[in-house]
Amino acid sequence: MAPSSTSTSKSATVYFGYGSNLWQHQMYLGVARLNNFQWIINERGYANVVEVNTTDVKPVAYEHEVWGLVYTLKPKDEKNLDRNEGVPVAYTKEMLSCDYWPAGKHGANISSTPEKTEMLVYINRNQTRADKPKHEYIYRMNMGIADALKEGVPKPYVDKVMRKFIPAVASKEVEELAKRQALEFEEE
Repeated sequence: MAPSSTSTSKSATVYFGYGSNLWQHQMYLGVARLNNFQWIINERGYANVVEVNTTDVKPVAYEHEVWGLVYTLKPKDEKNLDRNEGVPVAYTKEMLSCDYWPAGKHGANISSTPEKTEMLVYINRNQTRADKPKHEYIYRMNMGIADALKEGVPKPYVDKVMRKFIPAVASKEVEELAKRQALEFEEE
């Protein structure tokens, strides 16, 4: 059964995390795929999803889909995430239809038929040019990628799409900076 996707002040929101928010720290529900979008690092240096027109294009594996993890956000957590994501300047919030695979004992079974579910997605429809990641973002993304792979996001997707932007290694200096930033966000 698909999770409820309501977003009221009294209930939780179903949230699709595709960037450094792959790094698990919320109530994890499963894996999802956002079709007809492309994953990039935008000119701000952070992950973004860009809608693509696929009617005139021959599909290429993983090119027009974004994989991520699904979480529930309590209203307070959503408010904190809004602030952290820079809503409404850096990102806006949209409810988008995603393919959803619930978490199982050993991650999500993405070989099964997915459920269609509306999910909260943070998106910047203006900054859609691919660029390089901020130096400090690389460590957080690598932590998120590790969690995403463990939960069932396809490794070929990570290798073909995410690794174009995010190298698999980062310096100790970047790691320490990212850890400090993560701790500061948790305390908000």
